[in-house]
Amino acid sequence: MPVSVETQVKNLPILSREGLIELWQTLFHSEPDPKIRKPFMIRFLAYRIQEQAFRSLSASHERRLRQLQDGIAGNLTLNSPSNPRIRIGTRLVREWQNQVHLVNVEAKGYEYRGARYQSLSEIARLITGTRWSGPLFFGIKKQDSRTAKEAQ
Repeated sequence: MPVSVETQVKNLPILSREGLIELWQTLFHSEPDPKIRKPFMIRFLAYRIQEQAFRSLSASHERRLRQLQDGIAGNLTLNSPSNPRIRIGTRLVREWQNQVHLVNVEAKGYEYRGARYQSLSEIARLITGTRWSGPLFFGIKKQDSRTAKEAQ
């Protein structure tokens, strides 16, 4: 009785590097790059096992993956932006010292208590009386570990 796809994929991390290379040769009919690390080899093999069992990607998905591959090859960063875009009409709510503060996101800035502001940092400064990153204050941007350590 053949081993299920789920079982094959679950067992990949247990295999030795030699076992993974042997499986690679069976599934891809080629030698893996000697520099490839075990976690990446496992991902490729898991994909290949599933691909053989459930079919390959559609042509449009393959094109998109090639675009991403070209981006990586061109040293483009694929990280999410540090300041995510907030949609117009979004209402930001922040409680500070037992007061609720509401900010409306507009096409060209922000509205807070009937006044218009260019940045969330201006509003955070008004609320707290100290310099703050507006996106951080309103919970839009997470504090990175380096900044968190410096703040302690």
